[in-house]
Parts: sequence; C-alpha cells; structure tokens
Amino acid sequence: MTTGSPELARVRSRLRTRAVGRRARRDAAVRTGAAAVLWSALLLPTYWWVSDGGLRGLGSLDVALVSLGRASGLAASVLLLAQVVLMARVPVLEQAFGQDRLARIHRVVGFTSFNLMLLHIVTISLGYAGASLGSLPSMAWHLTVDYPGMLLAVAGTAALVMVVVTSAKAARRRLRYESWHLLHLYAYLGVGLALPHQLWTGQQLMSSTGRSVFWWTAWGVAAAAVLWWRLGVHVVRNLRHRLRVASVVREDDGIVSIYVTGRRLDRLRVEAGQFFSWRFLGAAGRSRAHPYSLSAAPDGRSLRITVQADGDDSTTLARVRPGSTVLVEGPFGRLSDRARTRRKVALIGSGVGLTPLRALAEGLDYHPGHAVLLHRHRERPIFARELEALARERGLGLIGLPGRRRREGSWLGRGVHPQVDDRAALLHWVPDIAERDVYVCGPADWTALVEQTLRSVGLPPERIHLETFTW
Repeated sequence: MTTGSPELARVRSRLRTRAVGRRARRDAAVRTGAAAVLWSALLLPTYWWVSDGGLRGLGSLDVALVSLGRASGLAASVLLLAQVVLMARVPVLEQAFGQDRLARIHRVVGFTSFNLMLLHIVTISLGYAGASLGSLPSMAWHLTVDYPGMLLAVAGTAALVMVVVTSAKAARRRLRYESWHLLHLYAYLGVGLALPHQLWTGQQLMSSTGRSVFWWTAWGVAAAAVLWWRLGVHVVRNLRHRLRVASVVREDDGIVSIYVTGRRLDRLRVEAGQFFSWRFLGAAGRSRAHPYSLSAAPDGRSLRITVQADGDDSTTLARVRPGSTVLVEGPFGRLSDRARTRRKVALIGSGVGLTPLRALAEGLDYHPGHAVLLHRHRERPIFARELEALARERGLGLIGLPGRRRREGSWLGRGVHPQVDDRAALLHWVPDIAERDVYVCGPADWTALVEQTLRSVGLPPERIHLETFTW
C-alpha cells in the first residue's frame, strides 16, 4: 500500500471512527458518573439528617428552623466541596464536559451552595434565638465568639461573599480579567475557612464511622484535587518542558503571534484547539495567568499563540523578549478533535476567535471538501496566507464574512445582502451543515446567535462545540 492509497485511507478512517467511539463512550460515562457521585453525596447526608429526626423536629418554629439550618448546611457543605473540585480543573472532567459547559455548571453549583450557606446561617441563628428577631443579634454574636471554629467560618463567609458579588455579570463587566481572576481565587480560602467548624460544632457529621469516612474522604478529595491539579501538575510540567519565547511576530495592528519552544514538547499532551493559561516572565503582569488558545497545531517542537491587545496586560506582549521564561497551566478545553463525531466539520469564528479554529483547520484529519471555515472579519482576516495555503494543500473551504455585523440580532457581516436571513445564508454556503460537527469561537453574544441559527437548521446540541470569550 502506498502512503496515499484509498485502502490505507479507509483503514485510517475505520481506526479513527473506533477511537472517536471509545472516547465518546468514555466521556459519556464520566459525565454520568460525576452526576451520580454528586447526587449520592447530597442524598447520603440527607438520609442521615432524616434518620436523626430531622423531619420529626418540625413541630415548633424554633426547632424547625434549627432542623432546616442543619439540612441546608449539609447540602451547602457538599456543594462547596463540589465547587472546589470544579475549580480544580481536573482533566477527566475538563475533557468530558468542556469549558463552556463546565463553566455553566460551576455557576449553578456556586450560587446554589452560597444561597444554601446563607440559609444555614440565618435559620440556625434564628432557631437558637428561639425564633425571636430581637434576640437574633446577641445569639449571632454568641455563636460567633463562643463556639469553636466560628470565627474562621465568619471569615470564610466574608471571602465567599466577595467572590459571589464579583461574579455577578454587572460586576464582571466593570472588572479587568486579572482583577476578577485574583478575587475568584479567594473562593478556595473561603471554603477552607468555612468548613472546618463542622469538626467542632457539627457533631452529627462525625457521630459514626460511616459519616466520618464520608466527610473526611470528601474533604481529602477536594484538597488533593486542588493541590495536584491546580499546583503540583503544573509545577512538574513547567520544570519538565522549560518553555521559552522563541520569537514575536506582528500579524496586524494590535495582534501578535508568540512562538514558544521548550524541551520534549512531543511529550506534552495537547491538541489543536485547546488553550493554556500563560505567564510571560519578561512582560508586565507576570504574576497573573491569561488564557490563550493555540493558533497553530502543536508539532512537538513549538507552540504558538496569537494575542490581540485589549487594554490589559496583553498590550505588553508585543514587547516580550525572545528567551523570556514562560509558565503555563493546562492544556484545557474540549474544542478539539476529542469532541468530534462526524467526518465532516464546519468551523465558524469571529475576529481573534479564529485562533483555535486556525489550529483545528491544520490539526484535524479530513479529506478535501470535508472541512469549511466561515470567518467574520472587519478588514483583512488574520492568518489569510496560512488559510489560503490550507485551502490549496488540504482542500479547506473558506468563506469570508467581511465588515461589521450588519444589524442587531445577526451574526453575519455587512457584505451579506440585508434581505437574506442568517439561516438561509448558512444553508446556501454549507447545505449539509446539519450533517457536520460545528466548532464555534467568538464573543459570547455573537456565539449565541450562531448557536441559535445552527439549532434552527436541525443541528443537535451535542454536535455544536463552543468556546466563548467570557469569564
């Protein structure tokens, strides 16, 4: 068989189909298992609460408040620990859920655990105060000062309040990414301070061997996930690969590509479309990590990212010096071949959101005509020459969408006739779009419009793979 023989192509296609099937089944099993573990972790303490008379103590208001406070405290504890694991970026969860889906779960679990924690504080305090609002301040002071571990819990609660307040959409719009990211890390401190009071005041949590094993295991798993996946693995990875800036290349006004080299990069498990959190020690903001997707498929020798100056530390990256040390966390994200289920793919991006799609266009395995890239841009698109080369050499279809968005509620550029709606235009360019996997990357509001159009043409959610510029 020659390298390009049809028989070899068929063999490769069958092997790839089997590998895709195995990964899809494994990821589905992880998602199902994670949901089962979370629900079991919520139901088991609830069962213990009921067996301790939690429902029998609802006769009087003060006893009912205390009982409700204990139940909400148990649920809040489980969800706070789940939140810690979600923040730890455990690879098996990242790969199975993907960044956008995991971020949505993270927000739901985070706000739910916080609300339950507040309910726990209010109901326990009011219940111990005999359901008297007048006695509530003195009882709250007594619980805080005289009960062991409660001062730590108050400090932890204050940290969590700060995290939740700054996570609201209105607050995030006013904060720089660097400031928000730093404040968000206080969630670890908040959970670490808020939970230990259970050891001293929550006697029901440790009243049997089974309960002790459950809670110590839950705390241990959460702590181990943070220590290893947020710290340890990245320290090991950076020591192993010793990344350095090789060169900085100007792509366009305010856009630069940074090439990074290192040792044994062929052993770095990263796929086209994924991203790292980067720290460039030769630039401002070196203490803060920034998420940037690879803009070229990894080749085992170097990595490339492409950055647009947007008013924060990214504006200084154009001046980073070759030879500067680079520290990374990752790789992260599911916007890669891992999410693929079909032979044909479509890539839809806007502006600098083209970067991971450019890497996918190079790194994915496809036959000529089986991949098409739709890219919205204002003037000349970035990577124009590279994309044209991929079109010539690999048969990548290119469809440009120049100009600003033509109107509110449309993701198309002004070059498209105003009488043609988004759905009709998409079906004209890619008639078989409903038979493809579609990768989308761009600003959140623009991406939402693309997703809406894709669903309107019959594309199921599991074949729409998203990455948005949001935090």
